[in-house]
Amino acid sequence: MNSNIQLRPDIEGRVEIEQLINAFYSRVRADDVLGFIFDDVAGTDWGTHLPKMYAFWETVLFRSGGYTGSPLAAHAKLVQLTQMGRPQFDRWLMLFCGTVDDLFNGPHAEHIKNCASDMANVIQSRINHVPDPRFDPANLTPEQRERYARYRPASAGLGGLEPPDFI
Repeated sequence: MNSNIQLRPDIEGRVEIEQLINAFYSRVRADDVLGFIFDDVAGTDWGTHLPKMYAFWETVLFRSGGYTGSPLAAHAKLVQLTQMGRPQFDRWLMLFCGTVDDLFNGPHAEHIKNCASDMANVIQSRINHVPDPRFDPANLTPEQRERYARYRPASAGLGGLEPPDFI
């Protein structure tokens, strides 16, 4: 195993989440595909957005961030204004996971990347009204099955599984 990877800490709390989110959104803002969506189309107020994202990811990872809001609604508003399809969400996920990998290593780092992947897929499919094949029970990983079971009561339409409401 690469010794450089072993030296990276895991995400242990709010301090690391803030480090991750600050580095990630720095990359997003400089990105040719995503930067204009945040700065020009959405007109993101970074002074408000960043603390909200700290709380969001702390809530996702540790259930302690106190996040309230609707990521799905925030993204759905943008569909009428710009492309919000698979390429944009894949780019977002690539930047997010790359930032995690550059800064952290460990179980929480892996978990936050899995959660980010789930969220990107759910939001993209819902705002664009396209099926998300991951919710075919045959395509779910054991971790996804366990995580989704905690979010919502069983649904017969998805073989006892339904995507979480937080996205």
